[in-house]
Amino acid sequence: MSAAGTFAKPDLARVRRYEAAGFRAWPAAAVHYDGTWVIRLTADHPAKRLNSVNPLDPNDVVDLDARVAKAQRRFEAYGQKLTFRLSPLSGPILAGYFDSRGWSTFSESIVMRLPLAEAPVKTAVDQVPIRDIGRFTAAAAQAHGLDESQRSGLSELLGRIQPEIGLFVLESGGRPVASAICVHDNDLAGFFEIATNVAQRGKGYARRLVLSALKWAGSSGAREAWLQVEADNEPAYRLYASLGFSEVYRYHYRQPPEK
Repeated sequence: MSAAGTFAKPDLARVRRYEAAGFRAWPAAAVHYDGTWVIRLTADHPAKRLNSVNPLDPNDVVDLDARVAKAQRRFEAYGQKLTFRLSPLSGPILAGYFDSRGWSTFSESIVMRLPLAEAPVKTAVDQVPIRDIGRFTAAAAQAHGLDESQRSGLSELLGRIQPEIGLFVLESGGRPVASAICVHDNDLAGFFEIATNVAQRGKGYARRLVLSALKWAGSSGAREAWLQVEADNEPAYRLYASLGFSEVYRYHYRQPPEK
């Protein structure tokens, strides 16, 4: 899969819908607006999508020097490096502005969708989600290999989510080996933080867990599942594609050069 650069031409209305669902499902601690730029900042979690400027209108490109400088000051106040997240909603003018100033391009991700009527869940195990955030984060820390600070940040983030959440853990030998978060928001079910313990990968645990979560999402009233996967994560991409997920659009991140 190629590095970010030329965008395909996805349905922008669908992109807007997924972007809005993503903001609700993975809420930042602080949100500021500059025109149609959504500035998301979260001191207690390092995730780029929680600490980035998200432009949502390709025509909102006036006074770029002043607005970028203003965003820079906000990020500095949070101890974060200024980061823009560019989706198809950002448009080519802003991308060209960053190119002309030597900004780096990194971390391309693919947003994928699956109509739940087509999900292969007939033989999936019925699994009741964990309701206790503390219990889930302890299990996810083992599955992900998170340190204590990351575990605390995840707990804070989960507490901010307003739509219904399903917290899933798969155990083997009495120990957590995989975990996933499913956020049910009206007819959409977003999947986040799907991970398998490094020592347990390649054994089908993630597939089993995702199938159970898809089954739960469908029974809860969702009609479509969606997720994000890093473009260079070939094993994860192959897993989701084998379950029937297909690409909707891509996004990537930009940062200014070091001074």
